Amino acid sequence: MEQIDNYYMYVLLCADDTLYTGFSTDVERRFQQHVKGVGAKYTRSHRPVKILWKEQFDSKHDALSAEYAFKQLSRAKKIQYLAKVGIHLQ
Repeated sequence: MEQIDNYYMYVLLCADDTLYTGFSTDVERRFQQHVKGVGAKYTRSHRPVKILWKEQFDSKHDALSAEYAFKQLSRAKKIQYLAKVGIHLQ
């Protein structure tokens, strides 16, 4: 069985200006799944247009914990977090 070394928490910008946060071992592949409508239920009705941010973690647990923590933030706090890493939304 192949060992996976890279785990990511990622943030997508959707066409309706909402943010979607997820977890993956391959963010580009997962983004394409979202675009094709075979990703999460949320992104089927909120079309993703861009990967805003991805953060790499050494363990699945750490990536999932980061995803959960980010999802608990208000939109304003999410935008503030993204601004700290150099992603500026209007």
